[in-house]
Amino acid sequence: MTWIGQKSDPEPTRPTPPASASKPQVGAPSFPGERRERTEMSNVANIGKSLHVMGELSGDEDLTIEGTVEGKITLNGHRVTIGQNGRVTGEIHAKSVLVGGQVMSNITAEDKVEVAATGRLLGDVRAPRVVLADGAHFKGSVDMDAASDSGARAAAPAARTLTGSPSPYHTEAPVSVTAANS
Repeated sequence: MTWIGQKSDPEPTRPTPPASASKPQVGAPSFPGERRERTEMSNVANIGKSLHVMGELSGDEDLTIEGTVEGKITLNGHRVTIGQNGRVTGEIHAKSVLVGGQVMSNITAEDKVEVAATGRLLGDVRAPRVVLADGAHFKGSVDMDAASDSGARAAAPAARTLTGSPSPYHTEAPVSVTAANS
């Protein structure tokens, strides 16, 4: 029986899930030290641990490799990430490449090649920026020539020793520099 002005039975409350039961984060790093932003994860193809791909790969999206790829990878303007379990035997051409697994081939990047502490790279690198983390394995050569940078950097002045004489490691050659208007 309900009196005037008195509320009826209270509504049952629904249990709320505990805060610790959060969903796994999309785009979680595939190896320690890898950083990703949510915006980068919007259009990424994945090759899982159990997959073995033979042949050429090309496309217009970022790629994460946790499996094995034997063949050329061309993703101009996009990022290629080789996770800890990833193995690649074949040239890689991309905007940036992050090696956390093993690559046995040459890499050409428009922006940057980074070898993580868990990474192993046996091949030559051509990119304007190259990062080798402490613990990374690398055997090959590095070409950071300004010509591979599409003119983004200005030519550096001639290197000189403290005495003002030219450095023995610097050779002078005619250089033509054109500044791009930003």
